[in-house]
Amino acid sequence: MPLALALALALAAPPAAPTLALAPSAARPGDAVLVDVAGAPTDDARPPRGTLGDRPLAFWRADGGWRAVAALPIETTPGVLAARVEVEGTALEAALRVVEPRFASHALSLPPRYVEPPPEVKRRTEEDHLAFARAFEQPLSPPLFQGAFAVPRAARTSARYGDRRVLNGTVESVHYGLDLRGRRGAPVDASNDGLVALVRDAYLSGKTVVLWHGAGIYTVYFHLDRIDVRDGQRVRRGQRIGLLGSTGRSTGPHLHWGAKVDGLYVDPESLLAIDFERGTAPDRVIPDGRLTAPR
Repeated sequence: MPLALALALALAAPPAAPTLALAPSAARPGDAVLVDVAGAPTDDARPPRGTLGDRPLAFWRADGGWRAVAALPIETTPGVLAARVEVEGTALEAALRVVEPRFASHALSLPPRYVEPPPEVKRRTEEDHLAFARAFEQPLSPPLFQGAFAVPRAARTSARYGDRRVLNGTVESVHYGLDLRGRRGAPVDASNDGLVALVRDAYLSGKTVVLWHGAGIYTVYFHLDRIDVRDGQRVRRGQRIGLLGSTGRSTGPHLHWGAKVDGLYVDPESLLAIDFERGTAPDRVIPDGRLTAPR
């Protein structure tokens, strides 16, 4: 076939229809899920509109299409959850399989002042709450990072996301992060590129750092012994942000590491599993009790 004719046929061919993919295709309640709309126009185009379950999706431009990171509420019922997206008049749909989470349960003993804070610290906890709320109000933007997330320290875990806790035999709570063991003074690193959204010594979380990574993603670092970054500072993946400690409501030296996506605390291990460069993630299974930092 003459080259000119081949080029003419290629230019005349209709563009490929957009596609919708979810990564992973099977998730646990409380997981982060990457939503990828490929083959959709991005130049001078409005973002897609869509939902995962009953939660709206917020898309940013990505190579060859659009992306969003969704958060599954921890109360999500196992079963099939529908993702529905409309882009440039085309309706797309994909199914997410939500599996049983099998969250564990633990009993903890804490000083009474941390289970039921005395009245004199009520104002302090209210101010802490407002400071966190302001830190989590960053505008939606494309990712401030390129590669995968990493654990802030390679360590065994003492508690996982979703663990049910019975405090002092009566008060029940849910653990919304990952507790990583270590000695006081051990280094704690940024899990990905981002900006420091909050540095604070809070009543419950102790010396705290919040990092904003764009794409509606934040990571939090609680109970630090020392903080080595400042508000507004840009940090890189693997950069030291502080030292492990036992400040705030803590039973001993450890790092509480959490992730917030689209306004909800999610399992940080689900964030680790997403390959943002390829747009993939393995189906979620029950973790094995140990994390190692990705290389």
